[in-house]
Amino acid sequence: MANAVFVVDMIRGFCEDGHALYCGRAARDIIPNIRRLLKREIAAGSTIFYLNDSHDADDAEFKLFPQHCVAGSDEAGIIPELSEYPGDVIPKTRYSGFWKTDLDSKLAKLKPEKIVICGVCTDICVMFTAADAMYRGYDIEIPLDCVASFDKDAHQFALKHMQKIFGAKLTTLE
Repeated sequence: MANAVFVVDMIRGFCEDGHALYCGRAARDIIPNIRRLLKREIAAGSTIFYLNDSHDADDAEFKLFPQHCVAGSDEAGIIPELSEYPGDVIPKTRYSGFWKTDLDSKLAKLKPEKIVICGVCTDICVMFTAADAMYRGYDIEIPLDCVASFDKDAHQFALKHMQKIFGAKLTTLE
């Protein structure tokens, strides 16, 4: 049985300088590691899911954060560095990739051995997606060298929280 790999918000709005919610150097630094992860997982027969912010122009989230990753904009597109890796794009409008998407039904058909989660931001979309995966009974793996956030303290908190509270296995690619 193969894995499902969730690539969370590795899109231009979070990973390229000049955008309102650019996660900074930390987001850029994980790109080579995510490329290695995807190559390994695809070779093992895993299914890749790109969980991408894709908001309406008047989304309620913009009360908390600046407008970002509006559906159809360049910001909502997968970064070019990952475009060669095939996967199923799941547009999302909230932190969790499960909220009002068809991810549940796709996973029900797939029946993955575990879910490997990478991307940004560790303390927001990665963590909330991991929580929803745990609620659904999936084993979760978080490669430490494949997640990042613009807030280092929140990043560390989220990793510990996902490990202790969600039972996530923290790994590295090495």
